[in-house]
Amino acid sequence: MIRFSVLKGATVAGLLLVPAIASAQTANASDNTGYGTTAAEFLLLGANARGMALGGSYAAVATDVGGLNANPGAAALVKRASISGSQYSYVAGTKLNWGGVVLPFGGGSSVIGFQLGTYGFTDQPVYTASQPDGTGSFYSVNETFIAMTLAKNFSDRFSVGITAKGITDNLGDVSGTAFAVDFGTHFHSQLGGKAVRFAFSLLNLGTNMTYGQDGLNQSIARTATKDTLPGQSTVNSFTVPVAYLASDFHLPTVFRVALAYDIVSVKDAKLTLMGEFNQMSSNRGAFGGGAEFAADHIGGTAFGVALRGSYSYNPSLDYSNTGFTDVSGAAYDKGKDGQAGIAFGGGLKFEARSGFLLGFDYARRRMGNLGDTDFYTVTIGW
Repeated sequence: MIRFSVLKGATVAGLLLVPAIASAQTANASDNTGYGTTAAEFLLLGANARGMALGGSYAAVATDVGGLNANPGAAALVKRASISGSQYSYVAGTKLNWGGVVLPFGGGSSVIGFQLGTYGFTDQPVYTASQPDGTGSFYSVNETFIAMTLAKNFSDRFSVGITAKGITDNLGDVSGTAFAVDFGTHFHSQLGGKAVRFAFSLLNLGTNMTYGQDGLNQSIARTATKDTLPGQSTVNSFTVPVAYLASDFHLPTVFRVALAYDIVSVKDAKLTLMGEFNQMSSNRGAFGGGAEFAADHIGGTAFGVALRGSYSYNPSLDYSNTGFTDVSGAAYDKGKDGQAGIAFGGGLKFEARSGFLLGFDYARRRMGNLGDTDFYTVTIGW
């Protein structure tokens, strides 16, 4: 009993100490963070409402279809064939649409999964320095990835998964392509009779995004004078065809460590505490923590409910000392800035004894002065 109490205490302390450890890592006075050096940042938006509500800590408990996106190692624990679809209403009227399907095989020891995600907006007017009121033309942005995942349980405590994905980035008349892999591991065991999970994941490790297409081919007007014979006109203007060269951009690679522990676990109900630390290639080290309460078969029925909340801290998103003003000229609201990173949500599900599952999840995340964003997910399992 003493041994288990010590281990349980160490686990909970580890969850609570994640912020302190992360703060020490980000306190380096020498800042060489690669801000603005990556493309396809939509890959960081996530895939489902549960993941949004739990922040990066979700990587430790992503044993559902969303694990394909957050941690392929955790997806190996999906026990039933499932399909899931999500829509994320992001800032400035943009939207992320995502869908995934998971199919266990090999007696449940392995999983194959597929996912597709798109992000962007349409029909935006084109403005130029010479035509600040608009040229009359419109452009659209469409960023897409398609991926396949293979995951396997190597024992009753350890699983590994890998995802391969192709990415396209269509920005008006210019487009780019890249290829990336995700790698994840998941350790799951018991601590004091309650579940503990530990996850490592490395996401979006791949080639550079290379841009091309007709949008880089332009004509530039030039003027010149030419000596002519008496009575001949002077040639004073012409166009020169040019091809712009676009730099390659890295993908937003992320390394994440996450830990989760069921501090309360009774029949058909549990309360999970979790924490995480992540390091992005284009941002400073960040951390977060969250909690999830889930109850199944309420009152002996097939219905279940879940409540979730988290806080994610990223020091690079603190604009409170920059003197920033928004496009309307209004001063930056420090109160809203302090709310950035808060996420919360919940879910309802119907799980029949035959194995059929129908679930709906919702999450809202506060983005400070950018406003709140909403995530919706529907899941069907069989």
